[in-house]
Amino acid sequence: MPKLPEILKREIKQSQLFKVEQLELRFSNGVERRYERLLGRVVGAVLIVAVRDDGQVLLIREYACGTHSYELALPKGRLEAGESILEGANRELMEETGFGARSLQEITSLTLAPGYMAHRTHVVLARDLYPKKLEGDEPEPIEVVPWSLEHLYSLSQREDCSEGRSLAALYLVRDLLQQEASNG
Repeated sequence: MPKLPEILKREIKQSQLFKVEQLELRFSNGVERRYERLLGRVVGAVLIVAVRDDGQVLLIREYACGTHSYELALPKGRLEAGESILEGANRELMEETGFGARSLQEITSLTLAPGYMAHRTHVVLARDLYPKKLEGDEPEPIEVVPWSLEHLYSLSQREDCSEGRSLAALYLVRDLLQQEASNG
């Protein structure tokens, strides 16, 4: 494992939405470089793969400011201070889909762009769903779209489904469910 670079100087600038950290680094070979990274919330975020009894997963269609489009993706959101990953996942699920889950399992955590962003998203598998709606902070109603994991490739080819975290999580959960089914 290579030795981490030495941090010579650190400066943080705050925009309305982001903290940008500027790092002056010295690598083990003596080379010095300046890097910038976006700082995320320490507690991170959750991404929920909610599987209905019929095997379909719940996707949502909501406005994505970054691409100025409506995207089909998994329910997701920031964790609140003091909230566990599973508590946050169930809250976000209720806010965005109108369902809660009796069974929640953390699968993994993913980074978006570790080269310049300090942020982790925790992928949670939600099963044994039941109707339960909580008020969220969305500016408009969110459309819930059930999708069969058998048609995952066609989902990945849609123009309105480009969110990499959602696609990665869906493939991971599809493989996990297939493994569970083959183990009996």
